[in-house]
Amino acid sequence: MAPHTQQLTAAPAVQLRGLTRSFDGRTVLDDIDLDLPAGQFTALLGHSGSGKSTLLRAIAGLDHEVVGSGRLTAPERVSVVFQDSRLLPWRRVLDNVLLGTNGKDAAEKGREALAEVGLKGRERAWPNELSGGEAQRAALARSLVREPELLLADEPFGALDALTRIRMHVLLRELWERHRPSVLLVTHDVDEAIVLADRVLVLDRGRIGLDLTIEAPHPRSYRHPLLGEYRERLLAALGVTEDHQ
Repeated sequence: MAPHTQQLTAAPAVQLRGLTRSFDGRTVLDDIDLDLPAGQFTALLGHSGSGKSTLLRAIAGLDHEVVGSGRLTAPERVSVVFQDSRLLPWRRVLDNVLLGTNGKDAAEKGREALAEVGLKGRERAWPNELSGGEAQRAALARSLVREPELLLADEPFGALDALTRIRMHVLLRELWERHRPSVLLVTHDVDEAIVLADRVLVLDRGRIGLDLTIEAPHPRSYRHPLLGEYRERLLAALGVTEDHQ
């Protein structure tokens, strides 16, 4: 497998050339070329098993046990947010946010990050005292405190109820506008991709089947009148027709 190389400054932030990944002889990612510009908010769609999480893990440098090849460059500072908040139950919220960080001002940065995600005053709470939405806010704070150049999010809102998801969409977009990391959001939700991202990729049988720029202004809602055409194109790329909805 080709090594995961990193660089301090890059335009594009992420560059893939001939990226291939296989499991048990089955090719999951097939010779992918892709550039993700610095500061861009990109969403990645695809059917279950299409390789979305495999691509994210490759960019994050977390796919050491798979067979692969190709060239991959990514920024030095990368944070990953998963569907599960992955908070350690035996550490308080602030300690979870600060996990792996150091420096005399780390605690202050952690408090600032918690305030940014709406958890000011919850620093000493235990993870089991948080709601699902609050736990994901803490996970976002943990990613922010590292001041990432690239934020990778693997279906971070998939386990949340509809109202909490909408609130988290607003929060994530606000955080992106404030800090401007490059973002790659893996999702199975077409509407979520359209509302949040400025570019949407569709992964199909291990390759990028559609690369679509979303030009509608922000803020966006699910009922935004300009989003219907984008939605139709993405559903078509996913092989979904009106009869299947």
